[in-house]
Amino acid sequence: MARLLGHTADAIQAVRAGRSLTEVLAHCPSEVRPGVQALSFHVLRHLGQAQAAREWLAPKPPPKAIDSLLVSALALLWPGGEAPYPDHTLVDHAVTAARQRLPASAAFVNAVLRRFVREQSAVLEVTQRTVAGRTNHPQWWVDRLQADWPEHWQALLAANDRRPPMTLRVNTRRGSVATYLARLNEAGLPGRAVGAHGVLLDAPCPVSRLPGFADGDVSVQDAAAQRAAPLLLAGTPLAPGARVLDACAAPGGKTAHLLELADLDLLALDHDAARLMRVDETLQRLHLKARSKAGDASRPDTWWDGQPFDAILLDAPCTASGIVRRHPDIRWLRRSSDVPALAALQAKMLDALWPLLKPGGRLLYCTCSVFKAEGQAQIDAFLQRQAGARLLPAPASPGHLLPLPDNETAAAGSDLTFTGDGFFYALLHRN
Repeated sequence: MARLLGHTADAIQAVRAGRSLTEVLAHCPSEVRPGVQALSFHVLRHLGQAQAAREWLAPKPPPKAIDSLLVSALALLWPGGEAPYPDHTLVDHAVTAARQRLPASAAFVNAVLRRFVREQSAVLEVTQRTVAGRTNHPQWWVDRLQADWPEHWQALLAANDRRPPMTLRVNTRRGSVATYLARLNEAGLPGRAVGAHGVLLDAPCPVSRLPGFADGDVSVQDAAAQRAAPLLLAGTPLAPGARVLDACAAPGGKTAHLLELADLDLLALDHDAARLMRVDETLQRLHLKARSKAGDASRPDTWWDGQPFDAILLDAPCTASGIVRRHPDIRWLRRSSDVPALAALQAKMLDALWPLLKPGGRLLYCTCSVFKAEGQAQIDAFLQRQAGARLLPAPASPGHLLPLPDNETAAAGSDLTFTGDGFFYALLHRN
């Protein structure tokens, strides 16, 4: 356990320095990676509280390697936080980890953690004095949610600290949802249908346990993300072989879903050639085919062949503020200045891709964000710039889907206890 705590502290230190947890975990030893990921997720969901507690218990910051260990241990000790170990066990192993990192600090770590255990009530009261200590989110994030969602901001903050469900997308070219549910039950993995193509597992499991995963029978994809392909294909059917662009395709979930539902001449575009390889791997596993190309969606002159598209999916780069429960490091990595910078990039992509549509074509704009600057405000501004664009009304354009029980994704599956991720969808028609 001391080894797990040490790797977790390293991961938290890296995130606090601005690195993505996904990137950090990729370099973690494979034999401890699952445990380190679980502990890191727990710590990041309580990081605001833990940092406030450390600042009160030890006002003079210790060396970074010890500070990250202390903060990690405090988060794991936090009452009501489903701590994975008994207090005394965690303290003992944290002291062992400290001795391995910086021997002279072991007594200091022991004293701070044991004081926390003794004086929890007082420490908890102190942590409530700061926004980060109360909410486990930065001040600017809370301010933006309060402005965008005055009736829901507290529920959104709480939702970000819950563990996400594991949702599957059944490849309907290879079987029905009902058939796959039966296969799951036989494998001891019960679940229930969500939406048109989804299955919500009662409990998460490794993909290696999923029947037919390696053969392409099923993929992992949140129910809110599963809305993209059906929305783009709804209404007037696209003819077989219709030209479709997935403008920001990696890692390929939405690309694959489009091809599972229709026979398309699809170009999967992404600016990152390395991430584009994941699209190709996904399609190969699912026995699907598409053309892939590395290119910047905001600069079609560098990759477009001049032939217009019948439909375009723009899953634009965004703050990812709607998927914090899956990536708890996001709230600590993002800065307030990222929102206008990303909104400017989204607008640039919309303006660049719109002329690539045929008259009568459609473009689905989506982001995994709950910030209105990246959703409704973005589309309102686009419609002001483009006289030939028309926003299709709901249900073709669901708008903002919040990760709350009234999420339209839940309603679509007749399961009001289930919540999908936070997303925004707008379907635009070119006159």
